[in-house]
Amino acid sequence: MKIDTEYIKLDSFLKAECLTASGGEAKILIAEGLVQVNGKCETRRGRKLYPGDKVEFDGNTFTVE
Repeated sequence: MKIDTEYIKLDSFLKAECLTASGGEAKILIAEGLVQVNGKCETRRGRKLYPGDKVEFDGNTFTVE
């Protein structure tokens, strides 16, 4: 996913990629430890993602550009 800003928050990234239907759903999935950032479990929904970061969810990997 290409971003037009310096960073994007993890929950917003999941919504923008249509991986969750809502911010609330993103919050739950992140809190349950189902999302990894750069190979590590991430439980902070406000985690800032920068170009080059890799998000893993549901067996798929997405790169922030």
